[in-house]
Amino acid sequence: MHPLIPSPKPRALTRLALAWLVAVAVAACLPPLPPLLAAEPRFEKDIRAFIEADKARPPAPGGILFVGSSIFREWSHVADAMAPLPVVNRAFGGSRTGDQLDRFDAVVSPHAPRVVVYYCGSNDLKAGHDPEAIFTRFKAFSDRLAHDFPSARLLYVAATRSPDRVPLWDRVDHYNALVRAHCRDTALRQFIDINPALVDAAGCPRTDLYRDDKLHFHPHAYDAFAAVIRPALEAAWKDANARP
Repeated sequence: MHPLIPSPKPRALTRLALAWLVAVAVAACLPPLPPLLAAEPRFEKDIRAFIEADKARPPAPGGILFVGSSIFREWSHVADAMAPLPVVNRAFGGSRTGDQLDRFDAVVSPHAPRVVVYYCGSNDLKAGHDPEAIFTRFKAFSDRLAHDFPSARLLYVAATRSPDRVPLWDRVDHYNALVRAHCRDTALRQFIDINPALVDAAGCPRTDLYRDDKLHFHPHAYDAFAAVIRPALEAAWKDANARP
């Protein structure tokens, strides 16, 4: 210590030490931030198209918004399948759960939806991400929706047990189970299991529903999606409109 600089008093050191310990303790109690993925530049074209579409035809707030990856993006006639429910499809192909969270402001916020129907996570699994990490990003999306639109319902459509990902089925089931528990324990959240509609009596995937890549669906396969999702969506929409 320099002779001209006075040494700190013991009492001051004690206060500093206590303050540091309190800060460490508080930090330890804070929930960890979700491991977000960096925004993917390759989605800019899709997001720009959504923004331009919303500018050209401003969305009426309080409708139903479908979000997610290519399984929903390729459901091009979902609005017709769900009519007269006010459905808008804003899914973009190749996206992962982190992308849905990164693009929340551009994709979800302009619609101020009463109901969101969510399909995403399969691409995360294909990329080798752990189900727990994928779930953490989904939950962050769910929490963000609850924060920005507290009365909005979120319907999660289960990740599919597609024929191309048989080795990953245990991880698919694990991810789905984590989301199912979240939906069970969280208000205004619902888990929709689409997989029973996509298998035969022996529990094997109905290969007639899938295209050659054994992942994406033929257009007629979405009849099976509609048969499962529409009743749940109608009930959620009725409930959303019954409350002030």
